[in-house]
Amino acid sequence: MELLAHLSLGLDAAFTVNNLLYCLLGVTLGTLIGVLPGLGPVATIAMLLPITYGLTPSAALIMLSGIYYGAQYGGSTTAILVNLPGESSSVVTCIDGHAMARKGRAGAALAIAAIGSFIAGSLAILLLAAAAAPLAEFALKFGPADYFSLMLLGLVAAIVLAQGDVLRALAMTELGLLLGMVGTDVNSGAERFTFGLPQLSDGISFVVISMGIFGIAEIIANLERDHSGKSQIAPVGRLLPSRDDYRRAWKPILRGTGLGSLLGVLPGGGAMLGSFASYMLEKRLAKDPARFGQGAIEGVAGPESANNAGAQTSFIPMLVMGLPSNAVMALMAGAMMIHGIVPGPQVLDERPELFWGLIVSMWIGNLLLLVLNLPLVGIWVKLLSVPYRLLYPAILLFCCIGVYSVNNSLFDVLLTVGFGLLGYLFIKLRCEPAPLLLGYILGPMMEENLRRAMLLSRGDPLVFVQRPLSLSLLIVTLLIVTLLLLPRFRATRQVAFNED
Repeated sequence: MELLAHLSLGLDAAFTVNNLLYCLLGVTLGTLIGVLPGLGPVATIAMLLPITYGLTPSAALIMLSGIYYGAQYGGSTTAILVNLPGESSSVVTCIDGHAMARKGRAGAALAIAAIGSFIAGSLAILLLAAAAAPLAEFALKFGPADYFSLMLLGLVAAIVLAQGDVLRALAMTELGLLLGMVGTDVNSGAERFTFGLPQLSDGISFVVISMGIFGIAEIIANLERDHSGKSQIAPVGRLLPSRDDYRRAWKPILRGTGLGSLLGVLPGGGAMLGSFASYMLEKRLAKDPARFGQGAIEGVAGPESANNAGAQTSFIPMLVMGLPSNAVMALMAGAMMIHGIVPGPQVLDERPELFWGLIVSMWIGNLLLLVLNLPLVGIWVKLLSVPYRLLYPAILLFCCIGVYSVNNSLFDVLLTVGFGLLGYLFIKLRCEPAPLLLGYILGPMMEENLRRAMLLSRGDPLVFVQRPLSLSLLIVTLLIVTLLLLPRFRATRQVAFNED
């Protein structure tokens, strides 16, 4: 009954004209950037952060979250029709989705992808709604030492699950922690790492870092790629799947939903890890694994369900615990902080209409995506013909105007360009930038909780092992580090995240 009361409150908050319009705008933009290769939800959300200053907190979060899970839908369209993943989590969909398209069954693949994503999203939202209150109540029992240990666990897990080399992920996390220390120390009033520049006394803006490293860097990297070639677009054909397609797809959809929901909660997990894991699971369970790669409907249904379920459940640690699990959730946490809202369990008590309104809006957004995706598939594919040389100047102009409008500061614009060049260097060095953003967000929180714990214990560092919850989290962290040192695990991880 309590859950129904919460959902009723969410319905009242979400079903306003303003919030419905921003939900529609978010999922439409998400589908658009999912279709267009190169941008992705992280870069788009980073570029749209300045706009959220003029919105209500509910409208801002509803729009930004719609962009994230909308991109999971849109990425499958080009993956199936053009063999070009619009979003990283749709890479696996290319294998069997485009194989179905070459056989004249693109419509069935698109329909199963949309239906599977809707079912997975709906079930994951129910899981999010059911788990939110108990987890928030549990999180309120956390003390400063427990929070410090939890954030340490989150950073270590993000390093282990990040793509590429572990040492590079560790270095990026440490750089993020250092960037979070720039500015005036709250306790002593001393300036740290400002190099005598008064513009840095309040720290580096979250918008500057995110838009530079994710927005401008992606644009520069995209300019290197060949955009002159014409992609061969497969005909859509009949949209309705056959009875045999439904029979083969319903179990992978449910398995993908469960697997994606679980992996979405993990730090560094998110949608991409779920889609890869689901594809491997379906291939292992198949009676005839040779069908995979030749147009198996299970190879579309499972991963597409997993990536959308993972996108929804990745909100759980950010909203309930204040711990962003991936780069998009770090941006969402930053958007909340822009509006003076600290992510964590207190949001459920202090701003219940915001919390439950966001959850209900996710279901509305998933329903809108089901209605939008299939009828408008022809329009989405035609967008691929827009020359990139016309897109990137407008995007760059939008970025600069957005950054300048936050503080009316030319210094911020120059700093954004500098971070854009740094982000491009990270791409060339194959350094995953997501751990940097997680380190930047969690660093100040870790420092604050570390200081609180030490003050309450009068300088006794044993407080971190004397509290049972903190000790348990530290043991899990140590086990993850030990697991990473095992040669067999490192070899398996290298294969799983092989970027070549």
